[in-house]
Amino acid sequence: MANVFKQLGVKKGDRVGIYMPMIPEAAIAMLACARIGAPHTVVFGGFSADALKNRLVDAEAKLVVTADGGWRKDAIVPLKEQVDKALIAGAPTVENVLVVKRTAQEIHMESGRDHWWHDLQKGVSGECPAEPMDSEDMLFILYTSGTTGKPKGVVHTTGGYNLYTHVTNKWAFDLQDTDVYWCTADVGWITGHSYIVYGPLSNGATSLMYEGAPRASNPGCLWDVVEKYGVTIFYTAPTAIRALMKMGEQHPNSRNLSSLRLLGTVGEPINPEAWIWYHRVIGGERCPIVDTWWQTETGGFMITPLPGATSTKPGSATLPFPGIIADIVDQEGETVDGNNGGYLVVKHPWPGMMRTVYGDDDRFRRTYWEYLRPKNGEYIYFAGDGAHKDEDGYFWVMGRVDDVMNVSGHRLGTMEVESALVSHPAVAEAAVVGKPDEVKGEDIVAFVTLEGEREANEALEKELKQHVVQEIGAIARPGEIRFTEDLPKTRSGKIMRRLLRSLAAGQEIAGDTSTLQDRSVLDKLRGGA
Repeated sequence: MANVFKQLGVKKGDRVGIYMPMIPEAAIAMLACARIGAPHTVVFGGFSADALKNRLVDAEAKLVVTADGGWRKDAIVPLKEQVDKALIAGAPTVENVLVVKRTAQEIHMESGRDHWWHDLQKGVSGECPAEPMDSEDMLFILYTSGTTGKPKGVVHTTGGYNLYTHVTNKWAFDLQDTDVYWCTADVGWITGHSYIVYGPLSNGATSLMYEGAPRASNPGCLWDVVEKYGVTIFYTAPTAIRALMKMGEQHPNSRNLSSLRLLGTVGEPINPEAWIWYHRVIGGERCPIVDTWWQTETGGFMITPLPGATSTKPGSATLPFPGIIADIVDQEGETVDGNNGGYLVVKHPWPGMMRTVYGDDDRFRRTYWEYLRPKNGEYIYFAGDGAHKDEDGYFWVMGRVDDVMNVSGHRLGTMEVESALVSHPAVAEAAVVGKPDEVKGEDIVAFVTLEGEREANEALEKELKQHVVQEIGAIARPGEIRFTEDLPKTRSGKIMRRLLRSLAAGQEIAGDTSTLQDRSVLDKLRGGA
């Protein structure tokens, strides 16, 4: 594929857009870019044509690699059609589109611009010398949502990023030659970059990719894959674990999961109930759980247990990775003592850290380095998350700072209240936000989806409020509970609490919503349905 890229005029430094399903050619395209020194920008295949266009324009992409379509929950996702719409809307730097045949439905092919990958591959040499690269040369741009309308293009470099993903993947997952390692993320996210492609493959590991998701026609598909391929390491998101819990234990229980030896979680703090279910039902109470805290911007794990070396606690990411100097500080950037909550920061550089926001160094400095400044004037990296440390020095990440509520002077993490709600047998999932309140500063509003056939009523609302009081205390009693069939989530499964905060406060929805998976959920919540 690298030689095909060269044939299409791609040179060192040119940017390549990748908009693909979860098929081997997606990883191949990323590695082909790396081989010739052409930074890639992978755009998740669930993004709209407009979101794709914005990213191609910002990155000034010269080539787009896509497929005719991909499979998602038994339906075809028309990827090439979305590329066509994006280019019609305006991405003037794109000269060529390379198309992989996957779903084989009829698509439009623009003469001179669009090319079938299998056609251009014919007769191309399998030898392609790697382009010499400086360690600080750009490896890729990956866009992450901002609170403003414009996504941030996170820049990672060739040497530091590869070193960091290699070491973190090897140590945190205890990678062995005999492992079959499966990260369920999409390559369109940083988890897919770091822990499907670069980290595992640089370690010589067997990395499994799967184009699919649990669905009504096959709710046990993940466990089929584990059984069929003898998966030994399974790495997924708390949101996925809660969804699997909701589907019932009969699906994993009817498969042979004895090959598993290590489990991991990523993407958001995991509530203890989901951790315990994961450990008991999927791990058979024998598999360590590696609860990893990190971000698109950090490139790799920052706080994580090391299996066999770190005692774990359900819900805690435990301790910083060796070499990472993490701390919890107040608004003045000074260290917070004891078990008090504060801002989670990193006080020393590390190899995998982002180098800038593409084309906007000022935004990089403002967002990550100037938000908190200690009195001594040092620069510290602010992650955007709140956390606290317990008596053992273990870190408990409370979520985004804007997901930490200040109720009558008490700082409460949304995850703490959500965890209490989900521990009630009637609740399948919960999202909690703060709503401005003249007396308390903030009041707690909970959006709750119920298990199975449970019906929402006033008696259940009172019961859930009292349940939170019993679990946490009176200070955490939700002022309001809104029952809903679903919650607004990104396509990677994260709950978009920013949107729920606006709804709870009766405000207009603002900022970037390109990552929203299902807009109808937002419309129903707006309408009170």
